[in-house]
Amino acid sequence: MKIGFIGLGIMGKPMARNLARAGHTVVGFSRTRASIDAVADAGVRAGASVADVASGADVVITMLPDGPDVAAVARGEAGLLAAARAGTLWIDMSTIDPALAAALAAEARAVGVRSLDAPVSGGDTGAIAGTLAIMVGGERADFDAALPVLEALGRAVIYIGPAGHGQSAKLCNQVVGALTLLAVSEGLVLAERSGVDAAAVLRAVSAGAAASWMLEHLGPRMLAGDFRAGFFVDLQLKDLRLVADQARRAATPLPGAALVEQLFRAVSAAGGGRLGTQALITALRRLAAAPDPIE
Repeated sequence: MKIGFIGLGIMGKPMARNLARAGHTVVGFSRTRASIDAVADAGVRAGASVADVASGADVVITMLPDGPDVAAVARGEAGLLAAARAGTLWIDMSTIDPALAAALAAEARAVGVRSLDAPVSGGDTGAIAGTLAIMVGGERADFDAALPVLEALGRAVIYIGPAGHGQSAKLCNQVVGALTLLAVSEGLVLAERSGVDAAAVLRAVSAGAAASWMLEHLGPRMLAGDFRAGFFVDLQLKDLRLVADQARRAATPLPGAALVEQLFRAVSAAGGGRLGTQALITALRRLAAAPDPIE
């Protein structure tokens, strides 16, 4: 297929590469020329603008930081909805408010553009390996049409329901992921403060019932003081804000999510907003007056 890819950040770059390597013709656009140049080695061609990318594509994928970014790219005279041909399939793989996703789907439908909200989980490692979990909302027929594209990006491509439901599923994922990360942080800080070998504890826990993706992939980074971002703390805070908004609409108390949001806020306030989410452990270490490897 001819695929336009808009948003070539930490996640978008490897995703665009995987699509090109799967045999699709990919034209990319991002706010910085360096991001576009970084995927040229995989055969991704450079587009001149959002409209340029959208006008020649069978499928347009957006992978952007937040809802206002997606809305700005979609709307307006130079936006993708104005430029895309009738019948074009737009797949938004950003994480945004479910209500906004449903509204943008209605706007797309009004101009003859098919759309899916398809946020992902798996971080930069999943994006690089093509093993993302992809949660999809929209029309079932559009989901079926998108599968050859999505299967080049993910190992688990799950249809959730109507427009906006993919985003709702992603927010559930963020609750589980953030609280699991908190559990990993607490367990490792307790090991450190107890004077035991935290690396040995990590290996032992990883082999038992408490094993998790967060423990396996981010636990070693925590102990090594490696806080390079696979997913930024500030983006996690954005997602937890969306979780809180959705919880209010659903009249659902989420005390754990509220707690972990405050701890991430502490990391960001200390200057760690552009660190990876594994930097959550630094907030726990500060509470315990424990040494912090990044200081």
